[in-house]
Amino acid sequence: MPVKYRVEITRIAETDIAEIWAHIAADSIENATRFVSRLENKLDTLERLPHRCPAIPENGLLRTNYRHLVLGDYRMIFRVSQSTVIVLRVMHGNRLLESAFLEND
Repeated sequence: MPVKYRVEITRIAETDIAEIWAHIAADSIENATRFVSRLENKLDTLERLPHRCPAIPENGLLRTNYRHLVLGDYRMIFRVSQSTVIVLRVMHGNRLLESAFLEND
């Protein structure tokens, strides 16, 4: 039986999701709700095979070992720690991750 990972979402990633919803909702509440639902469903897939997701390009600069899962123009930055997936940020794909964007975990 495949390993099932526990997915934890940091406070700052939850704030990111709320801000994404608000940004999209400025044009359409329905579209915002639908997108965030799709995003949450994507995050749920990290319970199985989180290592299928590629490493982020910033790992070399940040000296980290993070991965990301992409949905549309957004990427969900996470790390795997034993049997837990910790979602650190959810951000627009055009933004580079900097250490200042990360919550202490």
